[in-house]
Amino acid sequence: MEQKLKAFERLLNIMDDLREKCPWDKKQTMESLRHLTIEETYELGDAILDGNLNEVKQELGDLIMHIVFYAKIGSEKKSFDIADVLNGVSDKLVQRHPHIYGDTKVENAKDVKRNWEQIKLKEGGRKSVLGGVPQSLPALVKAFRMQEKAAGVGFDWSTAEDVWAKVEEELQELKHEHETKAAQERLEDEFGDVLFSLVNFSRYLNVNPEDALERTNKKFLKRFQHIEKRAKEKGQNLSDLTLAQMDVYWNEAKTL
Repeated sequence: MEQKLKAFERLLNIMDDLREKCPWDKKQTMESLRHLTIEETYELGDAILDGNLNEVKQELGDLIMHIVFYAKIGSEKKSFDIADVLNGVSDKLVQRHPHIYGDTKVENAKDVKRNWEQIKLKEGGRKSVLGGVPQSLPALVKAFRMQEKAAGVGFDWSTAEDVWAKVEEELQELKHEHETKAAQERLEDEFGDVLFSLVNFSRYLNVNPEDALERTNKKFLKRFQHIEKRAKEKGQNLSDLTLAQMDVYWNEAKTL
């Protein structure tokens, strides 16, 4: 423990030095750091999906540095410091885990999540269960989080079969709107309903839809770049290849 505390103290001291002596670090604000923090978070996500633990370690370091940076700026504004940040999150964890630090009984992780959402609703005068979902989240992530929170207070489907029936219903409605050449707004509405119902089904599969889609994105990128590589090796222009020729290279990529 002492070694860990010394490592954290070293980072705090370095941040003090940077804010005092480095021209770039001196001029940073919370607003100027915001987009960089978001970028670092996505880089951490990439490292996790790639299973690269060394990269995970490095990206975690970058994120911790950002947290310390924000806390340093907060202390300069005499608003809060790193101790306030750490004590705040510790107090929150204790309060939201009454089955550990109190006498509440739980049977499983589902009970824990339900208690968590109910406790959050009582904190800070929050008026809606969904109030804690950031509006700026990507739509797919937002749908998943809203559904999780609603389910945490009992608003959920009874079985996976019920959810899948809803997926099929929404698909049929989208197909109907397409076949009847509905207005673009109607198509967007129905397409959104399909996506939302699929996100709902993902929870019953214990699959995070954002992670699943990103894995597919990476798979598509790898296979398409193989098509480009093979075409280049054979002196072919990609745009001149037939779909059948591309499929040959695509199927090669699937075996790599």
